[in-house]
Amino acid sequence: MFEHFNTPEEIFSFKLGSALTMEQDSLEMLEKMADTTPRPELKELFELHAGETRQQIENLKQCFALLGEEVNDSPSPTTKGLAKEAAASISKTDASIVDAVLLAGGLETEHYEIAVYETLITNAKARGADEVARLLTQNYDQEVAASEKIKSAAAKISADGIAVRAAA
Repeated sequence: MFEHFNTPEEIFSFKLGSALTMEQDSLEMLEKMADTTPRPELKELFELHAGETRQQIENLKQCFALLGEEVNDSPSPTTKGLAKEAAASISKTDASIVDAVLLAGGLETEHYEIAVYETLITNAKARGADEVARLLTQNYDQEVAASEKIKSAAAKISADGIAVRAAA
């Protein structure tokens, strides 16, 4: 869509589209993580955030509508790279300790998403797009909360012992 940026609005639109792709990639990763974990509590955590991510995708589409722009799905090479790294790590990890890899990958992704939203919110406010900033802030708040939940789960699993016993 954009070969060259000529205005701050074009950069914002590109980054907004990249955030949409980021969330679509994240949704796919969350679904795989929920299928991979042997722990019911992590499955529930990943499924809950997948639901939030579906709403975040709708919020991003609504941002385009509020701006009077066509929805675009600009590339998000960072999330593609995070997904590729996670898949490689998972394939090398024994199933009894895979949750450590899942949680690390989840936290890395959340931190990236938080940074993306911080930038988008700043730019939406600078544009005077208050309703867009409000929707982006909703997404940001969910990402921060998800990050805290992942850190809490990681701390609990580390304290209890990472390995999960195989089902008999």
